Amino acid sequence: MLRKLTADKHTQPYRGPITITRIQPGDLLEDLSGDFAFGPLSMIDHATMKKGITIKMHEHVNDEILSYVWKGTMYHKDSTGLEVPVTPGNLMLMNAGSSFWHEEKVKHDHVEMLQIFVRPKDTDLEPLIQFHEKPESNRDWYVMVGPEGSEAPLHVRQNVYILDAHPKQGDQLEIPVYQRFQPFLYVLDGEIQVEGQSFKKLEALTDLEKPIPSITTVTDSTIVLFLVDMNAPMSMEGTISGRKGKKEQTK
Repeated sequence: MLRKLTADKHTQPYRGPITITRIQPGDLLEDLSGDFAFGPLSMIDHATMKKGITIKMHEHVNDEILSYVWKGTMYHKDSTGLEVPVTPGNLMLMNAGSSFWHEEKVKHDHVEMLQIFVRPKDTDLEPLIQFHEKPESNRDWYVMVGPEGSEAPLHVRQNVYILDAHPKQGDQLEIPVYQRFQPFLYVLDGEIQVEGQSFKKLEALTDLEKPIPSITTVTDSTIVLFLVDMNAPMSMEGTISGRKGKKEQTK
């Protein structure tokens, strides 16, 4: 049976020049423990940032963070002096491990992006940073992120895959099935239908009993698929990914 996470369930811990809509994927699970994660997939921050914004140098510990820019250019700078533009065609994955410092800046156009937080398999791993150039308008699934040892171009220290697709109106897509991995499908933009149900921007879905059926796009869309090993061991020591419980209010 399909489970739907509607946009009205999300909080906005920040609103203004930086607006963050926080997707707690575990809200689909009805988990009485109070944890808002979906296995080791901790949270998804759907962020918009206006021109001129700088998020000053700050530290992450034990977070695996994929920066997925959908519109605009976000400039990454870290404590090593590395400065790299992150764009719709250039992904960035920070494996914070024991400690990683960075800042983010919007120099030109408005930015809309996802910051995806995954709980690593263990604490205080080696800090790393990875980049990958990808297609910007792939209509079928593109594997962006996978576990260490997988054929994915970017690796998290966890049993999680992250894929994206940009189907056009009327396209039909099959949802990949990975044995022992639970799907979580997020609509970043547009509208899709699954078994007659509509899912629009900021909404998500899963099926806990069987694979998600094929989807049909109502409008041109951007969708992100997470395939998660729900039983994977994980660290709860992450600066962001280790949080659980109480929802944050708008600031």
